[in-house]
Amino acid sequence: MIEQVLVVCEGNICRSPLACSMLARELPHIAFSSAGTHALTGATVDPLIAEMANARSISLASHVASQVSEQRVRKADLILTMTRDQRERIEQNWPYARGKVFRLGEAQGVDVTDPYGRHRTAFDLAFAQIEEGVAHWRRVLA
Repeated sequence: MIEQVLVVCEGNICRSPLACSMLARELPHIAFSSAGTHALTGATVDPLIAEMANARSISLASHVASQVSEQRVRKADLILTMTRDQRERIEQNWPYARGKVFRLGEAQGVDVTDPYGRHRTAFDLAFAQIEEGVAHWRRVLA
């Protein structure tokens, strides 16, 4: 049974906090958390992601970026990454995680675009990819 899910991206200020909050809203019986492989530790979410989330009644105001760690990988029953590279890094650093690490966009065969430092269109694309991935995992985990 899946009780703890860790959602991972690079800086933990755009994609993983958004996906984590969306999943938590859809699946309140599961504990979700997020982290970054190269987290901007202590930072809040990117203002554009916060604005886009707020427009959909998703608050990211309490999020503070944190680093993925061995303890968090061990504790998670499922780890969802934004890219294949992130999945491979986690599996390389913590080989026991193999079999519980998947991309958020696994079913669609896509890596979620990293919008950080890019134009609004990259944020729109990432948001849409995250919504698709969340819809898939909601069905899987429900």
